[in-house]
Amino acid sequence: MMGTHEETRQLRGRAHMISLDNRERASFSGVTDLESFNDEEVVMVTELGVIVLAGQELHISKLNLEDGQLVVEGRVDAVEYIDGNKPQRRGLFGKILK
Repeated sequence: MMGTHEETRQLRGRAHMISLDNRERASFSGVTDLESFNDEEVVMVTELGVIVLAGQELHISKLNLEDGQLVVEGRVDAVEYIDGNKPQRRGLFGKILK
């Protein structure tokens, strides 16, 4: 069993950071992959899981996967963590029948 210090050290290697400025600019570190993006949703992968950024008129102003950096500009409405490696996609009927 790991001690507290050892657990903290392991998490630092996998850590990521999210910064949101006035709901107009979201900055992420620790991004390992970009699953998909459009003007309403950006789906990114970190070592701690998938993050979905939802909004309007979103565009990527910086992407550097070597450094794990991602900056998205536009109107940010939500930031959501998704359990598992892939976001669950539901169509219109899936949302209605939920």
